[in-house]
Amino acid sequence: MLANFLIGLREGLEAGLIVGILVAYLNKLGRRDILPRLWLGIGIAIGISLTVGAILTWGPYGLSFQAQEILGGGLSILAVGLVTWMIFWMAQHSRGLKGELQSKLDAAIAGTGMGIVVVGFVSVGREGVETALFIWASVSSTGNAVVGTIGAVLGILVSVVIAYLIYRGLVRINLSRFFLWTGLFLIVVAAGVLSYGIGDLQEAGVIPGFGQPAFSVAGIIPPSSWYGIVLAGLFNYTAEPTWARLVAWALYLAVVTPIFLRRATAPAPRPLAA
Repeated sequence: MLANFLIGLREGLEAGLIVGILVAYLNKLGRRDILPRLWLGIGIAIGISLTVGAILTWGPYGLSFQAQEILGGGLSILAVGLVTWMIFWMAQHSRGLKGELQSKLDAAIAGTGMGIVVVGFVSVGREGVETALFIWASVSSTGNAVVGTIGAVLGILVSVVIAYLIYRGLVRINLSRFFLWTGLFLIVVAAGVLSYGIGDLQEAGVIPGFGQPAFSVAGIIPPSSWYGIVLAGLFNYTAEPTWARLVAWALYLAVVTPIFLRRATAPAPRPLAA
């Protein structure tokens, strides 16, 4: 539940900050007449995100076991790829996000009326679809859909409140530090989801080695213990990982973590002298 709560919190706060920047900029320009079109695009993005989540949840039930495992493993790996890209993108562009969004909005205002709808849709839809896919993958790997979904919804609701308070100037948080630590947490969660996806593909026979564990730590961290259950819920811990799952998990952390830290802690580029 905690993992999905933090996923919903981070992704929701990103979307909320983007919406706040767009709304504040239109208010600053005195173009409140455009706000309904912006909200229309945002509403379409939310609707499509919910539709994606519904399709992922109820769509595979008519498939065979092997097809479900192949689909689940493939979508889990896709979710990891999208979330990793999102983490890198935010780490690199967070400092210039406001100016980038305002430039897109200026271009949309100068163009057709549908441009505003497109800006709202694209700005929020990307985060929405990524969130739906990653939460589905995380919930599927834990096997507790109800608790995982509740955690994600609570995280999104909290993010909406925080984003509104930031927009009103009633609260301030260090966003760079927030995205740094939540990014590191999501990387560890994504490594577990990747490992789970590899396991699904092994069960389906796509990747060999199913049923051949690399080692067992069940005696140290029993899967039925409270801390084993917590680790499984947060990071997809398994007491007897296969070699393929173990290698995928370790390689992902070894490659992604230093790249993310380098981008997230890089100094902001200095403006060029006139």
